[in-house]
Order: sequence, then C-alpha cells, then structure tokens
Amino acid sequence: MWDFEAGEILAFDKPLHWTSFDVVAKVRYNLCRVLKTKKLKVGHTGTLDPLATGVVIVCTGKKTKMIEQLQYDVKEYIATLQLGATTPSYDLEKEIDATYPTAHINRQLIDETIPQFLGEQWQVPPMFSAVQINGKRAYELARKGETVELKPKLLVIDEIEILSFDEQTMQLTLRIVCSKGTYIRALARDIGERLRSGAHLIALRRTRVGDTRVEDCMTIEHFLKQLNEIYV
Repeated sequence: MWDFEAGEILAFDKPLHWTSFDVVAKVRYNLCRVLKTKKLKVGHTGTLDPLATGVVIVCTGKKTKMIEQLQYDVKEYIATLQLGATTPSYDLEKEIDATYPTAHINRQLIDETIPQFLGEQWQVPPMFSAVQINGKRAYELARKGETVELKPKLLVIDEIEILSFDEQTMQLTLRIVCSKGTYIRALARDIGERLRSGAHLIALRRTRVGDTRVEDCMTIEHFLKQLNEIYV
C-alpha cells in the first residue's frame, strides 16, 4: 500500500509531447483528489524534453527531500540523429534552418568520430533549454527571438554505442550513458559539427535512470487506474 505523504518514489514512462512538469501536475492533482487534501509535495528528479519519452522519476511527500540526491543518478538514452541538417532547437521542435553536405560521411568516419565523445566533455547547453538566465528559462528567451550566450558545462559520457547507421537516410542511432546535465540535443549538434556537417535529434527515449529501467516504469494511465481502484 502506498503512503504518499510519508513519501513514495514513482517511476513513469513519460508520453510523447508531455513535459516532465505535466507528469508531476497530473500526479499531484490526482493524489490530492483521492487523498482529499489540498496540498502535497510532488517533484521530479530530472527534466525530459517534451519530444522525448521514457523514464521520469517522481517523488512525493517526505521523499521529495531525496530529489537533489537522485538527480545525480546516471542516465541512459537511445537517440536517433538526422545528419546533414540542423534546427534552432537541435530537435524537431523547430523547422530545419540549414542543410549540409553528407557525401563524405560513411560508416568508417562514424566509427572514428563517435568514440571521441567518451569521457569528460565541455558542452554548451541548447538555447531551447530550461537553463536559468537572470531568473528566466533559456527557452522563454529563445522563443521570443532573444539570443544569449550560454556557458559550457562539464559533463561525463560513460558509454556511447553505435546501434545503427543508414548511409541512405543519413540517420544514426546511438545508446548513450551519461551524467546529470547532459543535453542529448546538444550532443547531436556537436556530433554533426565533428562530422563536418550538421545534425539534429529526431527521436529520443530515456531508457534508464540509476537502477530504474523503462520496462519497470508505469504509464500514467496504469497509475491512475490503480489509484482509483485503491481509493475510490
């Protein structure tokens, strides 16, 4: 039996187009409804982009004190990159703004380039991100057309594995294990530049956070069904 006020750690498979805050808001609203309370602490342990799916960890009640600690858990992603084109957001949120030659890109070049991203990396976050700039989110400024300079951050990529590369479509799929603060969209940008071309993210799934794998996660629908069966 759950005890949401004493605290629970819940793992969800975030749907496409939902923000991490959408997951938190849905959980909080329905917990307050079934527990008949107006206030309950609920938070997540790491933002996942709306165009990504996969593991989002949500803490309730007194377990929200663990959020900062849990944010440092290693994360694993499956990412598909489209080579030869860029977008301002480095993913499909924005339209393609430039295209680049790809005739020189082959499997050998991919095999030589991708391992260069292992280990410590300095990465400039995307403008379309939740990075705070003078009290505002970078994406809020970006959507207003404002340009600001973001400082590079040190991160660690523990593993980066080539799952597939299609020379016809120029689509590259990678498995990435990385530290807190890694933007896979920015990694796609950097890989495109290292390949002397451009790249943007066309699919992203977070498959693991710490020891929690996506196959162990609940859907929002399953969680709400369980709540109603127990409390209503």
